[in-house]
Amino acid sequence: MVMCRHVLSLSAVLLLMACSTPVPQNASVVPDALPTISGFEQWQHWQLPGKQSTDYVPGQLEGREVVAVRADASASMLRQRVRIEPQDLGKLHFSWKVPALIAQADLAQRDTADSPVRIVLAFEGDRARWSFKDNMLSELAHALTGEPMPYATLMYVWCNTRTPGSVIVNPRTDRIRKLVVEAGEGSLNQWLDYERDIRGDFMQAFGEEPGALIGIAIMTDSDNTRATARAWYGAVQHRTHLLAQND
Repeated sequence: MVMCRHVLSLSAVLLLMACSTPVPQNASVVPDALPTISGFEQWQHWQLPGKQSTDYVPGQLEGREVVAVRADASASMLRQRVRIEPQDLGKLHFSWKVPALIAQADLAQRDTADSPVRIVLAFEGDRARWSFKDNMLSELAHALTGEPMPYATLMYVWCNTRTPGSVIVNPRTDRIRKLVVEAGEGSLNQWLDYERDIRGDFMQAFGEEPGALIGIAIMTDSDNTRATARAWYGAVQHRTHLLAQND
């Protein structure tokens, strides 16, 4: 990505930053009914300039409290700032249900990098290890919003074709890496529950020890393929602590 591609740069940088920064002036809290959703009471809606926003709506599905999501050529996320030190990272629990994949999506390609579900984790780290390009991206982010981008972002994703356990490096920057936890159509239309070792997954994706976890988000996007996507998310939990609750 180069500076002259301003629209792409802005959207990409804001996506990189979304999990770690304070809520900007153009962000909105998800509807007042959301506090009835276990695990999402304090999550906030991050809207990307120039992008249609994905709909995140609280509700009930098959006995579960959920956030129902619909993306129509859109991209935005629900996010929550946290701080969990490296020695306390432990396990992450989350669940989702997806009725259909995005047919043309390919998470390894800039122009089709959409996903019906994502869990997004942002981490601190030693920015001295960044490339020149990543330092430029962070400077651009700081200039545009007053906040730097996270040191590293790990996403749990559902991929159309790649096998679970695959790591996809973001085509714009290697500071975003996607770990495939589900693939293909075999598990559509059913609830899938996951328990993930945050440290182990970070080391698999980045080849280094993680820093503190400073942000988490859920995200459904279809802006690149101009498609429609639906999904349901259950609560996101760290051990017995709901990440959306304040200590």
